[in-house]
Amino acid sequence: MKTDRLQTDRHQKSRHKKRWTRDDTELSLLGLPCLLWFAVFAFLPMFGIIIAFKSFRIAPGHGFLYSLMTSDWVGLKNFSFFVRSNAFGMLLRNTVLYNIVFILLGVLIPVTLAVIIRQIYSRRAGRIYQTVMFFPHFMSWVVVSYFVYAFLSPDKGLLNGIIRSLGGQPVQWYSEAKYWPFILVFMQVWKTAGYSMVVYLAGIAGIDQSLYEAAVIDGASKWQQTRYITLPGIRKVIVMMFILNVGRIFYSDFGLFYQVTRHIPNSLYTTVSTFDTYIYQAIRTNAPIGQTAAASLFQSAACCMTILTANFIVSAIDADSAII
Repeated sequence: MKTDRLQTDRHQKSRHKKRWTRDDTELSLLGLPCLLWFAVFAFLPMFGIIIAFKSFRIAPGHGFLYSLMTSDWVGLKNFSFFVRSNAFGMLLRNTVLYNIVFILLGVLIPVTLAVIIRQIYSRRAGRIYQTVMFFPHFMSWVVVSYFVYAFLSPDKGLLNGIIRSLGGQPVQWYSEAKYWPFILVFMQVWKTAGYSMVVYLAGIAGIDQSLYEAAVIDGASKWQQTRYITLPGIRKVIVMMFILNVGRIFYSDFGLFYQVTRHIPNSLYTTVSTFDTYIYQAIRTNAPIGQTAAASLFQSAACCMTILTANFIVSAIDADSAII
């Protein structure tokens, strides 16, 4: 009896054992171009992170690889210089605090807009609202910066024109740092809320409509439908977007902070500078490339740790909502 049972178990395991099929071959060939793209443009360039641990010097008459391999190894000195610099605390504060505000508003406002548009009975009106809100996503920050300048120009700006007509004194917007946290937050929400809203609308569209019908029969109000059906129905989407945004908390939108502020004048430096703008300005100067590479690698490592931590916390609370 035991022998027969063992033979039966082995037979079942062999039946359920996965075998390489023709479908696997075809799918692998389809995925091969994508794999090659990532290998060439994503993984192969990672060899360059060695620059962050070297005092890179160009060897006369030789190429980049020779210069890289013969440069002096300095270990963590480039990272130490970056972390101990006077600008590090300011850059860390600006980058993290701006992103925290962006993340919170990037969930609250798009979800609210998605729920409101979902309640519109006219499909035509709903599509028009979606298109209008989604349109800023396609605009370049360079184009947006000119619109912002048209409003904030010290001489002929629209806002200063309104202030003058009301008897007030014009504001030197690009010299007053206290206004820019609000301006940058407003521009970020204006440009990104439409895209996030469409994502949440797609999640709402996947909710079983019979749940709403049953809620209406039971006399549930719109708020009760939103609270007990809509929000739980898109919870996984909200958590996924939250984790992805947290994973970029040490990065910033370069166009927002550099283009909209018109290349960060000195009067705004301590208010709007972030890691990305610091690295860009360091590249434009004669700063050692090893120190610049160390700053960029610090960003990547910090974001990797942040997204893994956020995913671990989410998986501990609700394993089904984690993305890893």
